[in-house]
Amino acid sequence: MAFRILANDGIHADGKKKLENAGFEVITERIEQDDLPKGLQKFDVVLVRSATKIRKELIDQCPDLKLIGRAGVGMDNIDVDYARGKGLKVINTPAASSRSVAELSLGHLINLNRYLHLANREMPERGATEFKKLKKSYAKGHELLGKKLVIIGFGRIGQELGKIALGMGMNVLPVTRSKKKYDLDLQFPGIEAAISTSLQSYTLDEVLHQADAISIHVPSQPGAVLGKEELGKLKKGVLLINTSRGGIIDEKALLEKLDDGTVAGAALDVFNNEPTPDPQLLNHPKISCSPHIGASTLEAQSNIGIELADQIIDHFGE
Repeated sequence: MAFRILANDGIHADGKKKLENAGFEVITERIEQDDLPKGLQKFDVVLVRSATKIRKELIDQCPDLKLIGRAGVGMDNIDVDYARGKGLKVINTPAASSRSVAELSLGHLINLNRYLHLANREMPERGATEFKKLKKSYAKGHELLGKKLVIIGFGRIGQELGKIALGMGMNVLPVTRSKKKYDLDLQFPGIEAAISTSLQSYTLDEVLHQADAISIHVPSQPGAVLGKEELGKLKKGVLLINTSRGGIIDEKALLEKLDDGTVAGAALDVFNNEPTPDPQLLNHPKISCSPHIGASTLEAQSNIGIELADQIIDHFGE
């Protein structure tokens, strides 16, 4: 009998097709959270994104469940240790969306440097009558060349962003828990051999005051990585980008630093209280916002589906 998979938050057609070709039955009709204890009884595998929660109580109510898959990197909506302790396989897709998240971070960084978020808000309303005034307002942007980019968390996403930033001529300063050297290969279309370089990582205190821009790429954790104390050490005019998790930057302290000019601009793809972020953040003129779309590219979703499929096929083929 074929193993049955519930892709409760969906799965890309490429991953679904690969699983079905391998003999798995894949169901994509969503079961609401409250109905999962009963609905999951018919499945061997459940795949989720961030909407569906797989907690201890649900795991206990589904003794025939064999594998839990997260279509993405962070697994804070799954009680991972408990599931593994009960003998379940728990997988995620750490490599599939790294480039997409890194590119969104860079896009926000360019956006802030050239005030594009503000120009895009104001041009439709004032561009036809106040063109020269707007041009003067947004004519004091900056280039990225030579700027210091501090990347907090230098895993797959952080390294991908680091490689892109190096290619644009930025100085990249990785921040990790333990200081180490990272060897990176930069590949460019039309150039057969990769360009290799090495970066030394630092502690946050060593580089916080140097940063022209900071991009954060760490998993969920108790407390903020950039709280009031850390934000107080920043040099005037710094830019902040958070495409990791809400709460990694203290939102209240961030608003204070934006208002006093320490932080020149912030880009937020993630927020506390999603899907109802603080309106002060959404409407602040120095904040560029996006609705948690870091991994939401067609390429990343295809890669995620295929990476899930490969892991599931390998697991049940053992």
